[in-house]
Amino acid sequence: MSFNGLGMGLGNLSRISNAVTRSISAENFTGEKGKAGMATEGTGAKPGRDLGQGWKISPSIVLPGNSTFTLADIAGPGVIQHIWITTHKTNWRKLVFRCYWDNESDASVQVPYGDFFCNGWCEYTPVNSMPIISNPDGGFNSYWEMPFRQSAKVTLENLGEEPATVYFQITYSLTDIPDDAAYFHAYWHRSNPLPYKEVHTIVEHIQGQGHYVGTYMAWGVNNNNWWGEGEIKFYMDGDKEFPTICGTGTEDYFGGAWNFEFPKGENGRYSEFSTAYLGLPQVIRPDGLYQSQQRFGMYRWHIMDPIRFKEDLRVTIQALGWRSRSEAAGRRYLPLQDDIASVAYWYQVEPHVPHPPLPDKDFLEVI
Repeated sequence: MSFNGLGMGLGNLSRISNAVTRSISAENFTGEKGKAGMATEGTGAKPGRDLGQGWKISPSIVLPGNSTFTLADIAGPGVIQHIWITTHKTNWRKLVFRCYWDNESDASVQVPYGDFFCNGWCEYTPVNSMPIISNPDGGFNSYWEMPFRQSAKVTLENLGEEPATVYFQITYSLTDIPDDAAYFHAYWHRSNPLPYKEVHTIVEHIQGQGHYVGTYMAWGVNNNNWWGEGEIKFYMDGDKEFPTICGTGTEDYFGGAWNFEFPKGENGRYSEFSTAYLGLPQVIRPDGLYQSQQRFGMYRWHIMDPIRFKEDLRVTIQALGWRSRSEAAGRRYLPLQDDIASVAYWYQVEPHVPHPPLPDKDFLEVI
């Protein structure tokens, strides 16, 4: 059987494939063969005026306020294999990243730009994981495999009033897609603040067959003391009151332990980490003035352990701290009312249930 170029890794890197590699950027908006670097107008035209065509004339786009730009419109079959993109951090919650597969009218991916790349708090943090990499100073990379059969459309919407300068490169292969390849989806949801004694719903509208592959959370704490006792729960295939999968604590789900605290004791502190499949890459500490809230960014990729479902999936997480941790005072939990935003990532067969609409830019913003 000929190799179609999907599922890339060191184990198949030597294999020859009939897949065709193409790339879309502001220097080649269509990805056509032999059509890159031909621009005579663009954001680099003035600094390149003495050099002319072929000398970085159109490296970026300027996305006006209250407008949408199509980053890529690709005829399939094929697969998006890498996205690199950057813009100023003031835009990270004002821009909405969307992907549409096979001429669908409702986006399969609908996430604020910064959150999709695990930087939801609009403060750069490095991420060094398998599917998402964030490099200085806001160079965002996605290696999520995104197959399509008829077409792929990737858009960026600017909800703000001011224009946004965006640099991007989307690399894809035109190739055969196997019958059992599902479509990539992502959905963002925020509870701000989470109502008392309620759980944060990461996603609840998934219907059809597929597998859940990741969670990103931007978690803002509104109470003192430890905040991560809450359990994540996966309700699948008709589960009602009780789930099939229940975690043991927030830091446990994201691969840490004992409050993410190292070293322990008087000099203890939250210890950031970023690994292939899970991490706590971001800890925003109060500065004693206007940076008043403690905030965290966490990811967990189910790449080696996808959560598979056949009919439906709902994912929730508790916000739970302590009223008292001492045995003498009587250990007692405290339901929290935190600011929690999450991204759910999954693959499923189409059609999908349309995502609920995003709230307006005032609710999205980080303040």
